This record gives sequence, C-alpha cells and structure tokens, in this order.
Amino acid sequence: MAEIAQERLEDRLPELQQLERTGLFSEDEIRAIIRKASELEYGIQRRSLSKDSFIRYVQYEIYLLELIHKRRARVGYTFKKDEIEDPMIRRIQSVFQRATIKWKDDVKLWLSFVAFCRKWAANVQLSKLFSSLLAFHSNKPGLWILAAKWEMEDHLSSESARQLFLRALRFHPRYPKLYEEYFRMELMHAEKLMKEKQEFEKANMDMGNLEHAEEVLTGELARIVYKNSISVIKSAKFHVSLLSIAQQFDFAKDLQREIYNDLKALHTDDPLTWDYVARQELVIKSQPGEELPATKQAKAKEVGRREERCCAVYEEAVKTLPTEAMWKCYMSFCMKRFTKKTSSRLLRKKRLKRTMATFWKGHELKLLPEFQYRQLSKLLLYRELFKESLEVADAGVELFRKSSEMWQVKLEAMISSESQEMTKVFNQAFEYLKPQICLPLWLTWAQCSEEIGKQEEAEMIYKRAVFRLSGDDSATMKEMYLAWAYRSGGYKKARDVFKSLQENRPFSVDFFRKMIEFEKEQESCKMENLREYYERALREFGTVDSDLWMDYIKEELNHPLGRPENCGQLYWRAMKMLQGESVEQFMSKHALHQAGRL
Repeated sequence: MAEIAQERLEDRLPELQQLERTGLFSEDEIRAIIRKASELEYGIQRRSLSKDSFIRYVQYEIYLLELIHKRRARVGYTFKKDEIEDPMIRRIQSVFQRATIKWKDDVKLWLSFVAFCRKWAANVQLSKLFSSLLAFHSNKPGLWILAAKWEMEDHLSSESARQLFLRALRFHPRYPKLYEEYFRMELMHAEKLMKEKQEFEKANMDMGNLEHAEEVLTGELARIVYKNSISVIKSAKFHVSLLSIAQQFDFAKDLQREIYNDLKALHTDDPLTWDYVARQELVIKSQPGEELPATKQAKAKEVGRREERCCAVYEEAVKTLPTEAMWKCYMSFCMKRFTKKTSSRLLRKKRLKRTMATFWKGHELKLLPEFQYRQLSKLLLYRELFKESLEVADAGVELFRKSSEMWQVKLEAMISSESQEMTKVFNQAFEYLKPQICLPLWLTWAQCSEEIGKQEEAEMIYKRAVFRLSGDDSATMKEMYLAWAYRSGGYKKARDVFKSLQENRPFSVDFFRKMIEFEKEQESCKMENLREYYERALREFGTVDSDLWMDYIKEELNHPLGRPENCGQLYWRAMKMLQGESVEQFMSKHALHQAGRL
C-alpha cells in the first residue's frame, strides 16, 4: 500500500516541477501540495476504503486545477498545459473511476464524474463513462436522456443519440419523457441538416455525399417517433407536450397541424384538449393581408374578439363534456383574463360580465369546485366589487355548508361590504361547522367587532369562544383574549381576565408569558405578581419547559425586589420536576448562566 502511494506521489513530480519553473506556484506552495497529496494518497490506498476519502481527494485536485486556471489568467501564461493540467485531469478521472466501481449505486458520484468530464472537455472519457453508467443504471430513464442529450448537443452525433433513445425505449417503453426528448432530438437533427443545406446553397457548393433525402429534412423521422409514441401513450397531456415541442420549430408547420388535428380527433373526451384548443384562439396571428391594430383601442377590440372566440370553444366544450373538470378549465380561463391588466374600461366590463355569466351557469349545474368559489369571491373583493363578491360567497356557502374556508370567505365579503347581519351569519356558521375547525371564524368575528369599536361584543365573543373551543384551539383563544384585554383595558383588565381563566385548562406557555410581559411593562412591576405568574406556569409546564425555570431564576436575581437566596431552592425544584432531555438542557443553561455566558 505504501509503495503504491509513494509511486503515485513520484508520478506527480514532473507537473509540480513545471508549476514551480513557470512561476505559477512558489516553492513553499509546492511543499504544501506534496504534504496534502501524500495525506490524500494514503487515504485512498487503505484496505478499508471510505467514500469520503475519495471525495476529499477529488475535491482537492479540482480546487488545485481551478487555482492553476486562475493564476494562468492572471499572469497570462498559457503554455505547458499538456505537462501540467492533462496529467492532473487523468489522475482525477482515475480516482473517480475507482470510486464509481466501488460504489456503483451512488448516482450522485457518477453524475459528479460526468460533470467533471464535461467541464474539462474529456469527450473520449465521457463516451466510455456513459456506457458504464447506463450498464449499471439502465433502470433510470433520466440517465438515458442525459447521455443522449450529450451525444446530440455536445458530441454532435445524432446517430449515437438516436441509438441511445432506441435502447432506452426497450427498457422503458411507456415513459413519456423519453419519447418527448427523442421527438425533440429528431426535430433538432432535421433543423440542423436544413440549415447546412441552406449554407451550402448560399455558397453555391455541391453537397456531394452530404445530400439528404427530402423526407429527412422535413422531419419525417420526428413524425415516425410521434406516431409510434401516441400509439403507446394515449394521453391528451402527452399529446399537448409533443405539440408544444413541435411549435418550437418553424419548419415543422405540417407536422404541427397533423398533431393538432390528431389531438382534437383522439382526445375529445379530455378537458385538457378543449382547454388547449380554446386557448389557441388567443395566439392565432392575423391573416396575411390583414392590418395589425395600431391604436390602444383597436388592440383592445382585437383582444376582445380573440377572447370571444376562446369562449365560443369553451361553450361548445361544456356542452359536449359537461363535467366538473371542464367547467373548472372554463372558469379558470375567465378569471385569468379578468385579472389581466388593461387600460380599456370596455374590455374590463366585458371580462367581468363574462366571468359572472360563466360562474352562474356552472353554479346552477353544481359543476364548479369549492376553491373556485373562494378564488372568485376574493378576486372580486380585491377589485372592490363587494356586491358581486358577496353573491359568489353566498352561492358557495349554499353548496359547501361544511367548509370553514367557504364561510370565512363569506364573512370577509360581509365585513368589507359593512353588512349589518354579521352576528346572524356567524351563528349560522357555527350551527353547520364542527367546533374543532371554527377557530379562524371566532378570531375573524372578534377582530371585526374590535375594529368597529364594539368592545362589549368583542369580549362576549372571546368568552363564548373560550368555552366552545377545546384543546389547542381553546389555548390559542385564551392568548388572544388576554392580549385583547390588555389592548382595550390595560393591565387591570388583563389581570382580571387572567384570574377568570387561571383554572380553565388547557393553557399554553405563551398565555403565562404574556401576563409576565404585561407585568414587567408596568412602572411599579411587582415581584410578588411575577412569582404568582411563574408559579402558575410551572404548575402546568414545569416538567417540560426548562426556559421557564431559568427565567424565574433570572427574575429573582435581577429584579430590585427579588430574592437571590431563592435561586438554589428553584434549582433543586427544577431538577426534581423536569423530565427527560429537559433536565440536561436546564443544567447546561444554568451552568452557562453562572459562567456569565447566558
């Protein structure tokens, strides 16, 4: 083992000598490199090999390579690369190779090897590397795509990429992404050949053996891939993805039309097809000979006409396919156009009218999902269309009475429209909803009453909520009630609320901490009150919360009326009461505090 490590270190000497001779590194730096290299070499020559040793080795060597690159750029020296960098690259590749053979299942390690070879343009090594990688991980389609893309885009070998895709499809015959990337590759290949032909024609040169059949130049190979793929994967989503790829290539207009027509013919029962076809009306360009709209008003009219064409398709769609998914697509389109900014008042008015008309049609058929009621109501509320917002929320509550989110939206709309029937609606909501999901509604109601100055009503709401809710929700409501009392009536009011609730479990730690903070904010902060609050908090949470004990001890030490002599007794009480890891946490914090570090 030592002999191998020593031999590898000796193999480095020529490149290190060149680094010193060329002035890229000093003599001291070369010594430091030798020491580090020796440590790393011995690390990867042990009998019990560690992956981390190989990773550290590679990271150091790559860092050294990059440092050499930066120093070359700084001093402007570009020679001797074959004697300095090339051996280093080969050595890193060798270490990577050993590591990937040892830990074949580590895909990240393989991908790091690939990234290194790509960065340093080791194309010959990359080709072999991808072969080994795919031999071990043929079950991962993403790696086949990575290899094929490299062959096509970096190695400029369409034939090798095609062979990889064909092999990949034998392993994964129903993987959509493979077909998509294969389809894209064939279109890229056809586009590349077409551009080459055009360049030859411009230069009046004979292509000779480079002449390709017209079918290849027009994307016939891509068309074959498309036909094969849709016979295997019968999905509108997949069909649309192929069409989106084809639309990136201007020369493939005929293929685009074929895919578009097939989509409409093969997937008429899929909402995605209708949605895609309808939205295409927005992007249809003006016919040759037609004048483009010049003024803002003319542009707005043109946009309005396109939207009407879209809606005509959607109207046909919801008649042909009257499902919730189809209405969801239609409604989403209307809302998206409604949110689109425009300076045309007429266009805004049309969009609102269309959105509301579509909504009411879908509502009557009960084919709109709940979230669209909430979404539209909030959207109308944002646009200050209070009446319409409340109408939509009412319709939603009518269908989804068990949804607290739907009631919440309705109440927000009522608050914004300053409705006088808030109390009635809140009480209706609590009749239909389970208590455990009502906390947001209670908080909204209390906040609303507080904002409009109805303090007595707000207190009544907090009291009702505290007794109606249970568990963590009740604890949260108590915190909010205490905070409201301090805001509205000061410390005296907060203390009265605290006393009225101090035996009404459950509590949260923050309930007591709030009262402690309120006491400390007073000019005459009474230590006896603080002790009362801490003692009550510890009665509830003294077994689990080490911070409470530490804060109590600090209070006794720092308060003008505190009793430092009580700290020892508090310490031993804490040690007896705390359980599990809380004991160790308390001991650590106490020790740090005594040392002046906390």
